[in-house]
Amino acid sequence: MDKIRVIITNKQKAVKIPTGLRMLIRRCCNAVLRLEEFKGSAEISVTFVDNEQIRKYNKQYRDKDSVTDVLSFGMGENGKYDIDQETGAQILGDVVISVEKAMEQAQRFDHSLQREVGYLTAHSVLHLLGYDHENNMERIRMREKEELIMDQLGLPSSSSYVIGADR
Repeated sequence: MDKIRVIITNKQKAVKIPTGLRMLIRRCCNAVLRLEEFKGSAEISVTFVDNEQIRKYNKQYRDKDSVTDVLSFGMGENGKYDIDQETGAQILGDVVISVEKAMEQAQRFDHSLQREVGYLTAHSVLHLLGYDHENNMERIRMREKEELIMDQLGLPSSSSYVIGADR
């Protein structure tokens, strides 16, 4: 794994972004790519939005008129990605996080906003790498990797998870 560029943009005003959250997202992206033994340089875009903005994206791109926590827009197919002509980096794609929804979920699951955003980032970067959770085995593999990354970042789960629960 070479250089990882994570471009973070805040397009919401609903939640103040805590100090260190951007660094956590960068660490999380690096941890996923290291775990997956990703080769070469990579670029990932992460955008913070509010519930209304993510609802609009969910409707526009997935035909689901509801608020969700995170959306992933991969730029690759079968392990091949578009290349940033200026840097030579592989453009993995875009992650869009509703910080409002992340805050709600952090409270509901009784953990920090940092853990929730870290989890959502790991989940999304795995999607950018081609993971899907439509079948149970893939969902379990994905969840195990997400939790391993959270442990590596010092953000372990405070409780067990239930397959099929809200994620």
